[in-house]
Formats: sequence, C-alpha cells, structure tokens
Amino acid sequence: MKINLIELFEETVKRYPQKVAVIDKDREITFSALHQQSLRLASRLISMGIAQNKPVGVFLDKSIESVYANLGILYAGDFYMNLDIKTPAERIRNIIQLVEPAAIISTTRQIKPIEGIIPSTTQVILLDEADETADVDATAILRRLSTIIDTDPSCIINTSGSTGTPKGVVLNHKSFFDFIEWAIDTFHFGDDLVMGSLSPIVFDIYSFELCMLMAKASTLVVLPAHLAAFPAKILEVLEQHKVNFLFWVPTIMVNIANMDLLSAFKLESLKTVWFAGEVFPTKQYNYWHHHLPQTTFANLYGPIEITLDCTYYIINKEIPDEEPLPIGYPCRNTDILVLDDEDRLVKEANVEGELCVRGTSLAMGYYNNPEKTAAAFVQNPLNKAYPEVIYRTGDIVCYSEEGLIMFKGRKDNIVKHQGYRTDLGEIEHVIINTLKLVKNGCIVYNQAEKQITLFYEAEEEVPVTEFRLSIGKVLPKYMIPTAYHRLEQLQRNANGKIDRLFYKKQVNS
Repeated sequence: MKINLIELFEETVKRYPQKVAVIDKDREITFSALHQQSLRLASRLISMGIAQNKPVGVFLDKSIESVYANLGILYAGDFYMNLDIKTPAERIRNIIQLVEPAAIISTTRQIKPIEGIIPSTTQVILLDEADETADVDATAILRRLSTIIDTDPSCIINTSGSTGTPKGVVLNHKSFFDFIEWAIDTFHFGDDLVMGSLSPIVFDIYSFELCMLMAKASTLVVLPAHLAAFPAKILEVLEQHKVNFLFWVPTIMVNIANMDLLSAFKLESLKTVWFAGEVFPTKQYNYWHHHLPQTTFANLYGPIEITLDCTYYIINKEIPDEEPLPIGYPCRNTDILVLDDEDRLVKEANVEGELCVRGTSLAMGYYNNPEKTAAAFVQNPLNKAYPEVIYRTGDIVCYSEEGLIMFKGRKDNIVKHQGYRTDLGEIEHVIINTLKLVKNGCIVYNQAEKQITLFYEAEEEVPVTEFRLSIGKVLPKYMIPTAYHRLEQLQRNANGKIDRLFYKKQVNS
C-alpha cells in the first residue's frame, strides 16, 4: 500500500537508475541523478527549519530544475506551489499574501521580478547557489516521510478568482494515486512512456506528467513555452525523441490542423493522445484522427478541483465535423451527478443539468479560503443520512441518447481560454476597480473566435494599447481582452444590472 507519491519514485529509481528521466533541450538527467538532486534540495529545506506539510513556492521555468524542485519539496514532506514566471508581479503578490509559502525556490536570474514582493517570513532558496557537495540527511528525510499520510497535501494549483486573487486548489497524494491508477489500468501504460510536455508547470497536466515520471519511469520531454508559436518545431522535437504520449490543451492541436502540419510530420511513434481543458472542434480533431490512424485519442474533462479529470471518452467511431465530441463516462471510482435547478437527479437524455462530482478525486478545498470552499464543496443534496461532500462544477451537461455525457456550457462567468480556467469577473474587477480604466464594463466570451471581449461605457474611446498595457501589468497575457467595444451606455436588465446575457448573445450569434 502506497501512502505518498515519493514511494513510487523510490521504486522507479531502484528499477531504472540510468534511464533518462527528463530531456530539456540539449540537456538530460537520469533517474539516479534526479534522485540525488531532489534529496539534496529536501535536506536543504529541512535544515533551513521549514516545518512539515507547508506550502513551498517554485518560481522557475519548466526545466530539469523545476522537476527536481517539486520532487525535493515532496521529499521534505511539504507540498509544492508552482508559480508562472510570466505572470505580473502584482498577481504573484496576491498569491503569496494568500498562501504565505514557507519558502520560494528560484534562481538568481529568475527571482529578480518578484524580489521586492517576497515577505520577510518567506525564505528564498536559489538553486544556482546550492552547495553541490552538501551531504544528504537521509535520516531526517525518512523521518519526515514516515509521518506523511495519503490525505496530506501534495500541491497547490492556482486558478482564477473573481476578486482578483487566484484561488489555491489543494490536492493531496491520495487523489493523485486514484487518478494515475485509473490512467495506467485504462490505457495500459507501460514503462516505455515518452511524454511530450507542453503545458506550463502551473497546469494540473504537468503534475500528472510528474506523477507518471514517478510511477512508471516515464521520460518527460520538455517542450519550451516559446515553441507554442512554432508548431512545426514542436513536431520536430516529438519525432526526434520518439514521443509516444501527449496530454495537451486543444489550442495547439487546432493550430497544427489548420496549418496542415501532419502532412509533413508523420509522428509514427505516437500511440496515445489525451486532450482536455477546452472544447476541441470536431473538424480539427478529425484531421488528427485521419492523419494518425495508429493513435488512440481520448477527450478528458474535469476542473482543477477534481484531481486532473473525472470523465473521459476514448474516441472509437467516426464523428461528423458538425457534431461535438462527448466528454464520455465517469472515470473509475468517480461518480457524476447531473442535478437540475431543484437539485434533483437528471437521468433522461437531452435534459440539461449541472455536473457535480463525488469521490476520492475531489480537491481538499481552497487554501486559506473557507468561504469559497464552503460554496463549491457542499453536502450531497441527494444524501441526508451522513456527511458526503460533492463538488459543484458550474458546468452544464446532458446525457445523449447513447448515455454519453455531453458538455453544453457554463452556469456562471467562468470559461476555459487557451487551456486556462478564466473567471471573466476577475478581468472586470481589475479593469473597473483596480485600474479604474472605465466606470462600467462587461466582459463576455466569444466561443467561436476564442476571444475575451470587453464592452465598456465611456464618453471617448480608450485606446486599445492603453487597455492592453495597463491590464498586462496586473493580469497574465491570456486574460487580456482581445476585442473592445465602446458604448455610451451599457444595456441593463429589469433589475438595473448590466445585461450580460444580451452581450453574450451578441458575440455568439
């Protein structure tokens, strides 16, 4: 019986010490060397007096260093919180103030943008100033690991929040065990997996890849973030390293299809492709399917609050371009409840309801945020007999005539954009309350064009460059609106509030 994820890694290192664990451009590291670097960092964390079960931030680009930083934190009996080095310092400040990490791991070069916002209570660990000859205190590490239990946190993943401060979703060891065991059993993954890792380290997809590295000696091939603008270069790397597994957000796959790149790159080693995070247009999916008939494709669905994903659909039939891809069936050990507005269970085909989830996969809640936790993680309304928590996703679904779950849209103001879960209310909050760029505004999402659109009230038009420069100092690039419309007065509903539905229909008609 495994209790913490590091136990998986320990077995892998014993079996495959000289196998390559991570390929990072022109560098690579074996499992044995990765093990030593991780232990050395764990010893450093413990010697600095960082207590067990504390959050430790990682401010690094995706690299060999970020991998052993995460593993080192787990070895120390703590849990990692990866931070996006491209995120504006103000947003990082909000995250740090909320989570209060015991330490932040970075390098001399990468720490510079946030040096001035790190509180004195948070220690800074610079990897390039580490003593490579330092001894590993194996006794202290083993003492820590012996007291970790499977419901202890393994990581925090930050997601968009309506108040301008991201919510820190806390995931534990047990929920990752649950998902990776399902993945291995369902897709028959062996010890030969070579993963083309494109997602940023702040994504839950990356955390899954890290788990597969630990559990199945999978090799992680780092695909640098800047290559997203050069899809052909990505495909070159996949062929060079004989990548056989991808878990990607559909955005880049749509671009590859639209550029007809699979006519030039055959990807003969590619056995399995998962995609999740947003809707994959069926036309572009069919392009991939027809060019890679040897590959198994699976559509996965699940918000961050459910460790990785809770439903899946292995696509084993032809689906016309104009029909949506199903999100399928529940993963093993996960139960899906589709509830109507009266919290009654929906079972009939084509009747819409909110997708709710119960099971081991649920997150522990939001870090230092009991109010938000209580609102989303609630008592199962179908069970009055004993305490049982479900997560209300806010996603609207229905069952098809075949019994497949079909995604229909959002109940609230949250969208998936470029793979990131984005709260449109947070963007509004920043534009109106934080930056005071306009007095009134309404953010809606153009699903067809994948555009965040701002309608705003102003006597004169605000230059787009002013919007983009100002917002870009507070929010990450993916949250900056791409379309702007000035109005003398925004449409109001009967309650006198801005009629969001009116503008949502305008951009999606």
